[in-house]
Amino acid sequence: MHTRSFAILLLLAAAAGPAAAGPAAAQTHAGSLDNAASAPIIGFGAAAVVSGGEIFVSRPGEFVAFPMPGSEAGSVHVFRRGGGGWSEVATIDAPSGLYGDGFGMALAVVGDVLVVGAPKENEGRGAAYIFVREGNAWGLWERLEAPDARPGDAFGSSIALGADAESGLIGAPGRGASGAIFAYLGGGADLTPVELSGSGAPADGRFGASVSMEGDLALVGAPGPFSLNSYGPAPQFQAGTGYVFRRANDGWDEVARLTPAGGGAAGLSTLLVNGEALLGAPIASQGRGAVFRFGADVDGSWSHTGTVAATPAPGAFFGYSLGRAGDQLLVGAPGTEGLIGQAHVLAPDAGGTWREETVLRARTRGLMGFMGNSVAADGGLAVIGAPGSEFFEGIGFVFERDTDGAWSEATPFHEAESGMDAVTGEERRCSDDGMVAGFDCADVDLVSFLPAREVGGSRGIMVSDIWGWVDPQTGREYAILGRFDGTSFIDVTDAGNPVYLGNLQLTEGATPNLWRDMKVYADHTFIVADNAGEHGIQVFDLTRLRDVTNPPVEFDEDAHYAEFHSAHNIVINEESGFAYVVGGSGGGQTCGGALHMVDIRDPLNPIFAGCYADPDTGNAGSGGYTHDAQCVTYRGPDADYAGREVCFNASATKLGIGDVTDKDNPTPISNASHPNVAYSHQGWLSEDQRYFYLNDELDEIQGLAMGTRTLVWDVQDLDEPVLVREFVQDNPATDHNLYVRGDFMYQSNYVSGLRIFDISDPENPVPAGFFDTVPGSPDQPGFAGSFSNYPFFPSGNIIVSSMREGMFVLRKRETALVP
Repeated sequence: MHTRSFAILLLLAAAAGPAAAGPAAAQTHAGSLDNAASAPIIGFGAAAVVSGGEIFVSRPGEFVAFPMPGSEAGSVHVFRRGGGGWSEVATIDAPSGLYGDGFGMALAVVGDVLVVGAPKENEGRGAAYIFVREGNAWGLWERLEAPDARPGDAFGSSIALGADAESGLIGAPGRGASGAIFAYLGGGADLTPVELSGSGAPADGRFGASVSMEGDLALVGAPGPFSLNSYGPAPQFQAGTGYVFRRANDGWDEVARLTPAGGGAAGLSTLLVNGEALLGAPIASQGRGAVFRFGADVDGSWSHTGTVAATPAPGAFFGYSLGRAGDQLLVGAPGTEGLIGQAHVLAPDAGGTWREETVLRARTRGLMGFMGNSVAADGGLAVIGAPGSEFFEGIGFVFERDTDGAWSEATPFHEAESGMDAVTGEERRCSDDGMVAGFDCADVDLVSFLPAREVGGSRGIMVSDIWGWVDPQTGREYAILGRFDGTSFIDVTDAGNPVYLGNLQLTEGATPNLWRDMKVYADHTFIVADNAGEHGIQVFDLTRLRDVTNPPVEFDEDAHYAEFHSAHNIVINEESGFAYVVGGSGGGQTCGGALHMVDIRDPLNPIFAGCYADPDTGNAGSGGYTHDAQCVTYRGPDADYAGREVCFNASATKLGIGDVTDKDNPTPISNASHPNVAYSHQGWLSEDQRYFYLNDELDEIQGLAMGTRTLVWDVQDLDEPVLVREFVQDNPATDHNLYVRGDFMYQSNYVSGLRIFDISDPENPVPAGFFDTVPGSPDQPGFAGSFSNYPFFPSGNIIVSSMREGMFVLRKRETALVP
């Protein structure tokens, strides 16, 4: 996975302008019970509503701000106060049961009526579901969709209901050139909508991205394209606009077009308060954000009356969400402090100006909190959604106002934890119809599965890299599994009944993060972590696993190497006894992010051996940054380098080949680039060292490859590598790590899982089996699912890590492997 931090990615996106459309308003209107919310993030707290003393919180099941495909269907969770906190009293699952529908991106509640948007359903045509409560149960009453729906309409992106639930507005910001709103009047079975558009709305204006209702007024936002995803091309940024409509008889009439000066995606959030129109513009003022005010005079003419008085920090995205708490205003600022986030509370002064009274903050966990992505309140009760907390699982933070008007944090909450069950016991055969235990497959059998929570993972802690070790004394096989916060050791000798032996916590003082990678040399594992602060290399003596009698246990490291801080991966040539730390740009002796060479021949006494970088590789100005590599004692067809130590480097923009035999004077051999390069990520040699199979991690995401693409390089002449094949699969998933054993290549391709190819004809890979580790998820570009695999056990068993799922033990059917 690419190593730039989420915080940097999102802040860069805000500074450079939005990249793709996505609604992000969250609103609550106390008093009128006109409660509505919408938001485009994965975790719990993406959208929220407070109504009648209950809290409604959604979990859409995907992370739109970062390309992380859905790993579950969306849901809405209902909480009621009890037992000193908040108890979940109802769960409403997406009726389709499909991943990636965006169910819960928008919510609206009035009394016993709940409307939930699913704007990505059915090729983005979208849908909205109406649920009615009877007792404590919510039953589906009707499914709505846009008349003559078209792909990309995104119907259900925003929702607002009138106080009596007899009228409602549903946004379809992707409809036509500029977007649309569908207005519904009346109840019963006749819910025929009227389509509304905004006068003068520009192309791609995203009219309907947000909506608010108060009395007979409606405010519709048209912010233009917006996203915090910096991986795609950025469309033309728009200042944004708002539209005021007034209900007249059985229809709605546009009465004003609101265009603030200095807007930045104005209208991404909207709120009507006592006849005043507020437009949130989260990327105004270089990402500080703003909330613009508009009012009508006695003649009904609307004009810009200023902004609310607050002082958001740089990159705060102030105005990302808006809500009302009685006579006070809530404004979400999820970008504050590197995407930790917060919410601002404002109240009107004697002159009617909204002035900041306090800021609501809480302790979020993980890379970011994105607290303030949604805000909702009812009188003195407020909930602030932080869907980025706990690595995108999400938390709802509750605040209560006392009789003196002071806000204080109450106990935070989240949905009841769930997940897949372990699969152990006898091996399960992939059936002829391509299924095993609920997983899609072909010619790959399921030996066992342990969910992340059963191998040391807590809520939000996913798994990353995986490697293996065979005890030379006992022949037992062990998996070494990286987690965001540590390393799990699992005995997989009895592969149908793997045993979690224990945990090695990350380096004290380091930060949990997405990348933890390891390799093995001389019965020791060497572990690094990326973007994790002062982590260095943890060295662990694997022979200690023989003595575990009462698992799981907590281990400590046996040695530590601290010459660098964070690194993306570690590469080891087991013949030479040297390790090569790659992507080590996080502080200390970084070697420019290129190869940081370490002598590990005495495993408990690692010694810095030098740096190697080819300045003609890596991204511009990086000085040869290398993301991953394979270093070998060369025995390939190029006689000029026989017996030399050679590294094959995936260096962002190029394949680089270097001679590192002389650590005091390592020298580049050659480098080469491939067409439509996005990010040269990782690769592996064929066993005869004639071919190098390279993956490009970002080409599918950026639309540069229409399927999972593997670059086949002929490296028989190390001075002139030749690209002989761009092998493109009939599957759009992003590729990550791949390895070669014998005549088979084993690819971990994120949401499409483990893909195996016969490379007996090296230039023409042929599918030989697969196992999809993310059941139900549509195969699409993005970072979720199978992170890596290890196919080198003598038993022929393959261990596979899958980020949110856990560890799989698989077996390729009729595999002829040589120990």
